[in-house]
Amino acid sequence: MLAFLEERFPHVQAVNWVSRMDRGLIVDNNGQQIHRSSPYREGVRIYYYRELEYEPRIPFTETILLEDENLLVVDKPHFVPVVPAGRFLQESLLVRLRRSGKFPALTPLHRLDRETAGLVMFSLNPKNRGQYTRLFRERKIEKVYEALAPSRAQMSFPVTRRSRIVRGEPFFRMQERKGEPNAETRIELAAGSFDSKFARYRLFPVTGKKHQLRLHLSALGIPVLNDRLYPEYVRELNGVDDYSRPLKLLAKSIAFRDPITGNERYFESPRELNVR
Repeated sequence: MLAFLEERFPHVQAVNWVSRMDRGLIVDNNGQQIHRSSPYREGVRIYYYRELEYEPRIPFTETILLEDENLLVVDKPHFVPVVPAGRFLQESLLVRLRRSGKFPALTPLHRLDRETAGLVMFSLNPKNRGQYTRLFRERKIEKVYEALAPSRAQMSFPVTRRSRIVRGEPFFRMQERKGEPNAETRIELAAGSFDSKFARYRLFPVTGKKHQLRLHLSALGIPVLNDRLYPEYVRELNGVDDYSRPLKLLAKSIAFRDPITGNERYFESPRELNVR
């Protein structure tokens, strides 16, 4: 296998392949580690992870809530991206889980912002993956989020926010524009104020546009606590996350009828948001 990789990717030095093998970063389609002495096998699929010169370690750990033959449900911490992006690769949730060697066919069924904590569902079985993705596409998944944001005693809840969300500036921010709505969120007051400044809100997204919940709360004058993108973009200091100030947004629960078994399923994150 080492000789094959050297020939197939001549721009990668052999010492780099050996290093990746020794660290368990190259596996086959069954999740078995490829070693420097592993024999070449025609037709086998090989997975390897690209490496970054520097990748900060994220000191928070995910929790697996369910593992069966079809699904993996994971409670994701704040700051951890679901899939590799930007300066994060090995610290993404997908790669963390795949590196265990237990989930060779692991594929996320939906996404959460890196800054958002809470439930993420993965498919483990390619044969029925489409039946679960269809639930999201046809809006047959009931997702409930929680957020901490400023109290607004003058506002009446519940309130529904409908708007048109499009890409903004810089490219990673979204914005509302005039036009036919393509995003909808129902917002409830979940609990009373904390020291008259903050309240807990329960959010029911009807659609799933990027940053939809953050943008809708900001547009209502109650931006999510510690949101550095809305209403104004606040740059990270030296490009480093402030782990003491996580975004106070949580994907709290997911409910749906399982398309394989027909059973009603419900999952809830044990995490709790607090003002500190």
